[in-house]
Amino acid sequence: MAFGDLSGMRALVTGGSRGIGRATAEMLKAHGAEVVIHGSSDETVQKAAAELGMQGVAANLLEDGCVEKIVAEAGHIDILVNNAGITRDALFVRQGEQQWDDVMLVNVSRVVALTRAVLPGMMGKGHGRVINMTSVVAHMGNVGQTNYIAAKSALGGFTKALAKETARKGVTVNAVAPGFINTDMTAVIPDNLKEAFVKQIPAQRFGEAREIAAAVAFLASKEAAYITGSTVHVNGGMYV
Repeated sequence: MAFGDLSGMRALVTGGSRGIGRATAEMLKAHGAEVVIHGSSDETVQKAAAELGMQGVAANLLEDGCVEKIVAEAGHIDILVNNAGITRDALFVRQGEQQWDDVMLVNVSRVVALTRAVLPGMMGKGHGRVINMTSVVAHMGNVGQTNYIAAKSALGGFTKALAKETARKGVTVNAVAPGFINTDMTAVIPDNLKEAFVKQIPAQRFGEAREIAAAVAFLASKEAAYITGSTVHVNGGMYV
């Protein structure tokens, strides 16, 4: 059996139609997994699913019933990658309740609900992987992102606590914390700010989505069975 072989495993990647999610879906498929990608827009996710040769599931994580829809269409899941997330950036004193609530709902509550839905099947089978996408800013702090950082920090604690509960059942729970990665989200950052960020990164560049995907694929593998409750930092040395 090849290193990292995921044959026979079924994975669900939320936010899998673009960026880090899409790269992760591609990487998991390359390692043999059957992959389902989720996205908020039916048109976008089905287009991506057709291009990648995968099943697509559309559900807006801000809407009621979204988790039930995803679970019903995705079926049994062996590998859950909680990648989907949103930002509603603003200085805390200017941040409205809706900006806070939306970020907490999508980035924390939906992750918890989706994990709760698929976990019994994993535990019953005696094998499973839950991989949560956090962020370097959850460890460093960042101006204008108190809501996002609070949410991603909550995921870090959720990861550690859940790992303690599921390890005896063969289910690992880990997190990956990307640094600044070349995606649609960072493409809108003005060049002068990008240059300032790069100066803070020892590797002197932004990362690529496939580099995050590689970390996820390893944590999903059989070889990573003794790693649980951990956060893998992929940030070019920006936070160590």
